[in-house]
Amino acid sequence: MDFSYSPRCLEYLERVRAFMEEHVYPAEDAIRAEIAEGDRWQPSRIIEDLKARAKAEGLWNLFLPDSEYGAGLSNADYAPLAEEMGRSPFAPEVFNCSAPDTGNMEVLVRYGSEEQKERWLKPLLAGEIRSAFAMTEPEVASSDARNIQASIVREGDEYVINGRKWWTSGAGDPRCRVLIFMGHTDPNNPDVYRRQSMILVPMDAPGIKVRRMLPVFGYDDAPHGHAEIDFENVRVPASNIILGEGRGFEIAQGRLGPGRIHHCMRLIGLAERMLEKMITRLSEREAFGKPIIRHSVWGERIAESRILIDQARLLTLKAAWMMDTVGNKAARKEIAMIKVAAPNMACRVIDWAIQAHGGGGVSDDFGTAYAYAGARTLRLADGPDEVHRAQIAKLEAREAAGRNRRQA
Repeated sequence: MDFSYSPRCLEYLERVRAFMEEHVYPAEDAIRAEIAEGDRWQPSRIIEDLKARAKAEGLWNLFLPDSEYGAGLSNADYAPLAEEMGRSPFAPEVFNCSAPDTGNMEVLVRYGSEEQKERWLKPLLAGEIRSAFAMTEPEVASSDARNIQASIVREGDEYVINGRKWWTSGAGDPRCRVLIFMGHTDPNNPDVYRRQSMILVPMDAPGIKVRRMLPVFGYDDAPHGHAEIDFENVRVPASNIILGEGRGFEIAQGRLGPGRIHHCMRLIGLAERMLEKMITRLSEREAFGKPIIRHSVWGERIAESRILIDQARLLTLKAAWMMDTVGNKAARKEIAMIKVAAPNMACRVIDWAIQAHGGGGVSDDFGTAYAYAGARTLRLADGPDEVHRAQIAKLEAREAAGRNRRQA
């Protein structure tokens, strides 16, 4: 198992890193100020300018592995780039590599019809529009996706959609033109994994009502946002169904595997930056007659942070390597493992960074509070820790039983 980065990966990593240092980091404060002024739900002009520059430099749609639509990088090749982008909350969008657009584009590339690709994939790849993903529901425990109650009913040449979704990230952006909606097409199917389907729903379809934008630890994440949405007799053409009725779970698994690699590597990049901020702050301040960094407790926390970050990175790279070599299904335990390990690691490192900054750490002055809000949320997004741990335990028990049978 060789985790050295390929020459192609190193080339892109050098270019992304240089772009970040020259353009993204220097613009962060200006972007925050721009969003804070006027209508917070309008796109950032600064980010749009950076997107045009990144696109012109060929640093665009890097997330699509082995695809005619992207850079053709493997999951293992893209992982270090995602880590670099994760160091800034604005960078993934700059490179057209931000969720949920990445997952939605992967769905369309893998499972979309030619008509769906023409209408929705092309403008998403070009960065002309944005998208959302409507799966979670407020009335049920959506950690078990079989609980989803929203309906997708065929009537002639149309499907009629009803239900309420929340945490529909990206729906607050005025550029959001389409969402992927998951709901029942066959609620009585004896195979519970064939009851659900996914369908493309234009945001301007009659019957869609955004009830509210949901805050995350007090942050609204404008202009992206997380919406609670009602769908009341929303009609869309039957051709909007993705892959066919009853294929929702199949699509979800294909979508979430790469997305979890992206999330975890971005968290590793975020944790790296928070560790750097921690060390800088501790070096600048004195307490009880010496720099704070020379107090033994902080040496221990810095060392532990390095250990935790490197452990999470190696585990995530292993999962990416397995996805590339043996496929998502064979790598499902490793994918579940990183989804638990990376957010918990990031929460711990960021918590120490907050502590190092004292009262400033819980303010908006250093980015530590916002970083913690994002990392803590990812212990829930794409499945909570408990679900992933249960899957890991189940797979581990199955493997142990197989070993015992062979040794008997």
